[in-house]
Amino acid sequence: MFSILKQYKIFISFIVLFSIITITAFYILLKPKKTLQVYNPSDVNTELVDSTVQYVALDHTISDFTFTNQNGKTITQKDYADKIYVADFFFTTCLSICPKMTNNMVWLQNQIKNNPKVLLLSHSVTPDIDSVSVLKKYAIEKGVIDSKWNLVTGNKKDIYYIARKSYLAVKTGKPSEMYDMVHTENFVLVDSKRRIRGFYDGTNLDGPSEPGIKNVKQLLEDINFLCEEEK
Repeated sequence: MFSILKQYKIFISFIVLFSIITITAFYILLKPKKTLQVYNPSDVNTELVDSTVQYVALDHTISDFTFTNQNGKTITQKDYADKIYVADFFFTTCLSICPKMTNNMVWLQNQIKNNPKVLLLSHSVTPDIDSVSVLKKYAIEKGVIDSKWNLVTGNKKDIYYIARKSYLAVKTGKPSEMYDMVHTENFVLVDSKRRIRGFYDGTNLDGPSEPGIKNVKQLLEDINFLCEEEK
């Protein structure tokens, strides 16, 4: 009697273990694999995209650029070659969304400061006010790490051009107002191939996200995902 029960116990244990392994295997195989979309102008709200590129549906990348950072150094796309980076648009005298954006970018900087694969890039939308010395003062106040984060100024039209045609991140009104840009709270994730991989609410560290716009902690998750993906 005990021998029969023992045999059944072994059999039942085997069935339970087999079921657990099978269910786990199916879960792993059927679980959707994480992916990050590659964004093109045709995927983005037309308010954020210059009319000359709204039709582009494939192979959109960030254009070459030349700006000047908080240390007076010329910064170009070569400084970001083969890097994953986060770009945004701000101005030092902004009292609305910029303080939150900057604080959240500082938080992000502290999370990625030991990752040589990741950099940050903030463009001033009032370059006539945000000179090198103004940006330097701002950088010191905010604790910017020069080797990780460039605050850049430059030709106003060049900054607005790249904002609308490359980063797809700012609004404008009439065509005549092209260079009177209303910047958004967007942080833009760019991969090592200069492709846009996501848009994030730079004012939202870890709160509920809007459809299509993630928060900053989700941005960090996606940065880490890209780092693993590109190994």
